[in-house]
Amino acid sequence: MSTILIVDDDTAHRAMLRTLLKGWSYTVEEADDGTVAVEKVRQTPYDAVLMDIRMVKMGGIEALREIKGFNPAIPVLIMTAYSSVETAVEALKIGAYDYLTKPLDFDVLKHTLDRMLDHTRLAVENRTLRERLEGRGPQSMIGKSAAMLELTEMILTVAPTDATVLISGESGTGKELVANAIHAGSERAAKPFVAVNCAALTETLLESELFGHEKGAFTGADKRREGRFMHADGGTLFLDEIGEIPLALQSKLLRAVQQGEVQRVGSDTVIRVNVRVIAATNRDLYEEVQAGNFREDLYYRLNVIGLRVPALRERRDDIPLLADFFLRRFAEKNRKAVKGATPQAMDALVRHDWPGNVRELENAMERAVIMATGEYITLRELPRNLSDAPLTDVPISADGEPALAGLSLDELERRAIMATLKECGDNKSEAARRLGITRATLHNKLKRYGME
Repeated sequence: MSTILIVDDDTAHRAMLRTLLKGWSYTVEEADDGTVAVEKVRQTPYDAVLMDIRMVKMGGIEALREIKGFNPAIPVLIMTAYSSVETAVEALKIGAYDYLTKPLDFDVLKHTLDRMLDHTRLAVENRTLRERLEGRGPQSMIGKSAAMLELTEMILTVAPTDATVLISGESGTGKELVANAIHAGSERAAKPFVAVNCAALTETLLESELFGHEKGAFTGADKRREGRFMHADGGTLFLDEIGEIPLALQSKLLRAVQQGEVQRVGSDTVIRVNVRVIAATNRDLYEEVQAGNFREDLYYRLNVIGLRVPALRERRDDIPLLADFFLRRFAEKNRKAVKGATPQAMDALVRHDWPGNVRELENAMERAVIMATGEYITLRELPRNLSDAPLTDVPISADGEPALAGLSLDELERRAIMATLKECGDNKSEAARRLGITRATLHNKLKRYGME
C-alpha cells in the first residue's frame, strides 16, 4: 500500500484530499506547510508527495527544491490555480512529476497518481533486477557482450509485466537462468517458481505432472496429487523443452495458459489457477508448427514475447568472465588454491566453439580446477579437444593477410598480446617493450582479459 504525503495549508482542501485518497486505498500523511513537508520527507520514505504550490510560509517551489535535493527519486505532483500555470511549468523544470490545476478533476487526479506510482514501482523493480543481472544477486547473469546487454535490456522490460514469454536458444545457453531472472523481476517474485522439463517424462506422466491426478486415475495412482500448475499458483511456471510436449496434450495446455483452468487426470472438476507461463525450447517452434508437430494457436499464445539466448560462440568476449567465475567457484568448492588460467589456456577457451555452450564451459572449468596441481590452469588441465587445438594461428584471408575484419578491438588487442608473449617466451618486460606499453599496463590488460 502506497503512502502519500499531502502538503496544503488549506485545512478544508487537505481534509477533502485525505478522504478521497483513503477511499482509493492509499495511506495518507499530511503537512500544512512546505517546511513541515521537507522535514517529514527527511524522516519518512514516502511513495509520493501531493503538494500545493501556494503556501504562506514555505511555498511549493522552494519545498520542491528541498525535497528533490534530499531525494531526487521521490515523485512530487503539484497542485496549482489556473493563474499560476507558469509557476507550475517552473516546477516541472525543477523535477516535479506533473501538475494539476484547481479545482481538481478527481478522475484525472486518480489516474495521475496511479501512473506516477506505477512508474516509480517499475523503476525500483528495474533497479533491483539490474543489480541481480549485473552479478550482485544470487541469479547473476554474467556478460558484457552486446548480445548479452541486449538480452538484459529485454529482460528488464518484460519482467515487470505479466506477459507469457517464449525463450529460445541452444541447449546449455542458460534459458532457465533467464526465466528465473524474469520471475525475480516480476510482482510474482515472492511466489513459487516451478520448473518442469517436458522432455523428461512420458505423455501420461507429463499430464499428471502438469495438471495432477485423482486417486485411481491410472495404475500406480494410489493417492490424489496436485500438479505443477497448482504448485505455481500465484507465481511462475517454467516449461522447459516445450517443443517435446506431445500433440495430444497441447490442447489441454492451451486451455491452462489461455484461460487459467486445469483439470486433474481422472476428474471433471475445473480448477482456476493464476500462473505466469514461461516456456523454453531449443527447437524452431515455427518450423514445428509448419510440420504439424506443434499447435499453431498454442505457439502464438506462448510466443507473446520471444527472447533468444545467444550461443556462447556468439559472445566470445564473455568467455574470460565466465571462465574466471567458474574457476573461482570450483576452487572454493574443492579447496584448491587456483588463482587463474595461463594466457595459452585462456586463448584455447576463447577460440573453442563450445557446442555445449555455458554448460560445457562450466564442466571444463570444474575438471581443470580439480586436475590443477599449481596456481594456474594450463593447457594440460583442459579437455583434450581444447588443448589439442592450434592456439595462436590467426585466420588468413584469400590474399594471404590476417583475416581481422569483424573482430572487436578487444579481441585484436588480446591476440596481439598473446602472439607477443609467445615470441618473448612469456617474458612480460620484453613483451611490454615490443608492444610499446609499460609492464604495469601489460599487467592490467592481462588481468582485464583474464590472462594473468
